[in-house]
Amino acid sequence: MSVIRCSAVCGLLLVSAAQAEPVTPLPQLEAYTVPEAWLQPMAPLQIADNVWQIGTDELTSLLLKTREGAILIDGGMPQSAEHLLANMKAVGVAPQTLKWILVSHGHGDHAGSLAAIKQATGARLVANAETAMLMADGGANDIHFGDDILYPPVRVDRQIQDGEQVSLGNLTLTGHFIPGHTPGSMAWTWQSTRDGETVDIAYVDSLTAPGYQLVDNPRYPHIVEDFTATFKTVKGLSCDLLLTPHPGASGWDYTDATQSTRIDCVDYAKKAEQTLREQRKAQQAD
Repeated sequence: MSVIRCSAVCGLLLVSAAQAEPVTPLPQLEAYTVPEAWLQPMAPLQIADNVWQIGTDELTSLLLKTREGAILIDGGMPQSAEHLLANMKAVGVAPQTLKWILVSHGHGDHAGSLAAIKQATGARLVANAETAMLMADGGANDIHFGDDILYPPVRVDRQIQDGEQVSLGNLTLTGHFIPGHTPGSMAWTWQSTRDGETVDIAYVDSLTAPGYQLVDNPRYPHIVEDFTATFKTVKGLSCDLLLTPHPGASGWDYTDATQSTRIDCVDYAKKAEQTLREQRKAQQAD
């Protein structure tokens, strides 16, 4: 019986043959997609004497102007940074005069551009501990969405407590913890003027639970209790003028403000409360 000994040359031939066979490419990375209106740029829309909506048709990014500089609340999707900076310039805010960045919560459709905005402006980012952790991971390991909604990580400069205030010039904003949509969800309240009158403005985070597990959720065991407390908090906010991260939730239509059918904080919370009750009941029935 003869033995065939294969040399190094034989090995090279085998490798070459394997390389000649068709190989299936590695899969493409697929970024999450959102409704087109979330990505539709819009010109700055003046909400009050010192408050501007500078985001997209259906994602709110608020710019608050003071004598000492400006404050931005929420930054939309990751690809929104250049649009936001251009809209700031359009209303007379140079990048270096943006002093504070605040957030409603740490999902990528509201915090996605903040790393770029912060780098371009030098502004200091404010959030509570829950949101700070989520944004430091770029949205990874989200309680409800896992790693589906990622964005460039960003570091928080100042962690705040419930009821703590952020001030700039003659403007003071109060932060309110309203966990539910995320454990770190927040509302911001402040006073402005509009049509010659003082108005109490409330920017209140989403109160929805889209696809969330409300019954026996191991990652968020007290989610229903948190939502219940949040509804009570929102109903008690000073709220002449309500704004929300997704404008339709508070009745705003940024494409035609004259067609807006705005609601107040009490109605906003009551509607969300009813929706959550029905959602939970359906899950309990299953």
